Amino acid sequence: MLTTAALALALIHFTTPLAYYTYLKKTWLNKPWNINRDPNYKPKVTMMLPTYNESHLIWKKLDNLYSQDYPKNLFEIVVIDSKSSDGTIELIKEWASQHPDTNLVLIQEPERRGMVPALNHALQNHHASGEILVFTDADAFWDNNALSTIVKYFADPNVGAVTASILPEADGHIENAYRNFFNQLRVAESKLHSTPVHNGALIAFKTSLIYKMGGLPSYTGNNDSTPASLIAFMGYRAIQIDEVVVKEPLRNNQFRRKVRRAQHLLLSFLKTKSYAKKLGLYTPNKTFQKIWRIEWWLHVINPWLLTTSSILLTASALQGSLTAVALIGTGIVLLLINPYRTWVATQLYLVVAAIRNLKTKDLAWEKEAK
Repeated sequence: MLTTAALALALIHFTTPLAYYTYLKKTWLNKPWNINRDPNYKPKVTMMLPTYNESHLIWKKLDNLYSQDYPKNLFEIVVIDSKSSDGTIELIKEWASQHPDTNLVLIQEPERRGMVPALNHALQNHHASGEILVFTDADAFWDNNALSTIVKYFADPNVGAVTASILPEADGHIENAYRNFFNQLRVAESKLHSTPVHNGALIAFKTSLIYKMGGLPSYTGNNDSTPASLIAFMGYRAIQIDEVVVKEPLRNNQFRRKVRRAQHLLLSFLKTKSYAKKLGLYTPNKTFQKIWRIEWWLHVINPWLLTTSSILLTASALQGSLTAVALIGTGIVLLLINPYRTWVATQLYLVVAAIRNLKTKDLAWEKEAK
């Protein structure tokens, strides 16, 4: 009985995402965008960059933003520093003095409270002048045409949020399999309507929508998926595009970072829909509702099916079931296959994240060593 129950749970766990991915890939991934993209659309853009002890990166990052092939008189850079102690502020000021043709605003927080509080502090103390509001990270470097490519999607009045695809800097890493799978999934969801998962390395919003929701929601520590999902619940498109790819560095503690990211995603899936209703901004869309329900299941429920299946198989093996022993052995051998290993790791992140959320939401964290 234990083995049968374990197999049933494992079957549901693996077939649900596989069927969803197969449907999206075959039906939507290669379809053209049903969005009006105008390369001549050039609104003013506000780029917000939160920093904390980024002296080793800040000059390169500001150079990267400066090098965008977008008119200099049509964008401003707002740097929000959370009380850096390594000379980051001095470097920002020096960079600004050497680039007088760039409108750079430096906002200094009195204390470090986390990324979302820092961005909300900036939104409250400096009204973004751009029609488009862009968030980025200090270690995320874009191609020169990234900003102009992102912006052209906002020529369509139905688009409220646009994010780039992400790939790791290192080739051949397990992270490549993870990112390739999810990039395809998110782009396909976006072509259908919207995706609820976005990337903070480069994400853009209609500025008016961020102010309409009263700034970034504070119940998660992310500045991407939660506000983008809220915008989708407001009736707009929130999409990931494949024209812009940002290379992301592999940090020292991938497990810790992945778990923290999963914590915030879970909080987003658990609270964002009700938050939209609370604000009176909820505009039902049947297509996005279907995407949301499936992704909610895949993030909140599905990882526990695999966990429960593993526990039942172990219990059955301890009772002497040779079938359970064989299945456990097969699962261990399958870990040698990159996509399977990546999937299992993702489920582990979500399970650990759910447990950690019972104790701490981890909205701010210690800076990783360079």
